Amino acid sequence: MKNQNILISGGSIAGPALAHLLSRYGFRPTVVERTPRLREGGYKVDIRGVAVEVARRMEILPDIRRASTNMRGGTFVANNNKPIATMPADFFNSRAQGDDEIMREDLSRILYERTRQTVEYIFGDSIASIEQGEEGVAVTFERGESRTFDLVVGADGLHSNVRGLAFGAEADFIRHLDAYVSIFTTSNFLHLEHWELYHYAPGKFVSLYSSRDSSKAMSFFFFSSPQLDYDYRDSAQQKQLLATHFATDKWQAMPHLLKAAWDAPDFYFDSVSQIQMERWSAGRITLLGDAAYCPSPASGQGTSLALVGAYVLAGELAKAAGDYASAFARYEQVMRGYVSVNQKLAGAVKDFVPQTRVQLWLRTQAIRLLPYLPKSLAVNKMMQDTQRATNAITLEDYAS
Repeated sequence: MKNQNILISGGSIAGPALAHLLSRYGFRPTVVERTPRLREGGYKVDIRGVAVEVARRMEILPDIRRASTNMRGGTFVANNNKPIATMPADFFNSRAQGDDEIMREDLSRILYERTRQTVEYIFGDSIASIEQGEEGVAVTFERGESRTFDLVVGADGLHSNVRGLAFGAEADFIRHLDAYVSIFTTSNFLHLEHWELYHYAPGKFVSLYSSRDSSKAMSFFFFSSPQLDYDYRDSAQQKQLLATHFATDKWQAMPHLLKAAWDAPDFYFDSVSQIQMERWSAGRITLLGDAAYCPSPASGQGTSLALVGAYVLAGELAKAAGDYASAFARYEQVMRGYVSVNQKLAGAVKDFVPQTRVQLWLRTQAIRLLPYLPKSLAVNKMMQDTQRATNAITLEDYAS
């Protein structure tokens, strides 16, 4: 088999998933991750539709089930923290039977534990330059010694370093959806137990929940905004942006949350954006997951796309016995339709939060009615669209 020595940039979900599958097929993957250790934090993520079958074929589904968030439900709250309406966990999540939800860091840990004995990991380093040749790809690292690999895969997220080096500026591929999100851990000061609180304000939304560790809670901030000028690696600047946008919010929990943001070691802030590219491969280099086709957090499908993409890419490389030109072409051919329909799910982001006080009042009245409506009537269209998208690909059995 040709081209067995493969460098994967990115150690979150897509990269280790690909490494796990490649090593089973006899390839020799190396994963380089910028952070000094596995990244902690991150929100709860859905594994839906065909991604569940991918997890089963990867033999990680039992681990995912054991680490499930097991959320019981959620409550919409007013500024004074009094309930507006309470819903069971499955009311809004658009998950079908068999789908699951897990913390991002738990899935990352599962994949790492499955691969750390068979995959070389390089933490605390990043690719500085890439030069393709007829026999391989010469890679220089920011800290480590230069090496040559047969192939390079960029699985390094929305702001992909590999994409920038091999395909050009991020601005050529990113599509902003006029919104921003922030995620970080805080103390479980409201004593939530597998329960979530939801709070709306004009142009804003906040949720707070606790799942597996009752001493901690995870906060999720969302706000509408035209594109902001900031450094995506400057967390202090991002925390100030968050504080500014939510300074006038009247929810009783807000002062605690904004203070907690400054102390959170896992603070995350980024735009709600998609990556749209005409091609994902260039010679011996290809992209995977958010680096190639980020659907945005608004779709809820980033993790599922990463797992399915890893499965298809690894399978096509094995099927082609390492012939990367053939495998990369098939990877794009198989994944394009699935990616397209899942990126369209993010179109609803413009209606996610009410933008005016009148719209907020109307949203609040609608929320009050939801517990009295059949689920099929309240969210049927959303569930149908999501379930159609999550199953919009036929998986080949590459192992057979």
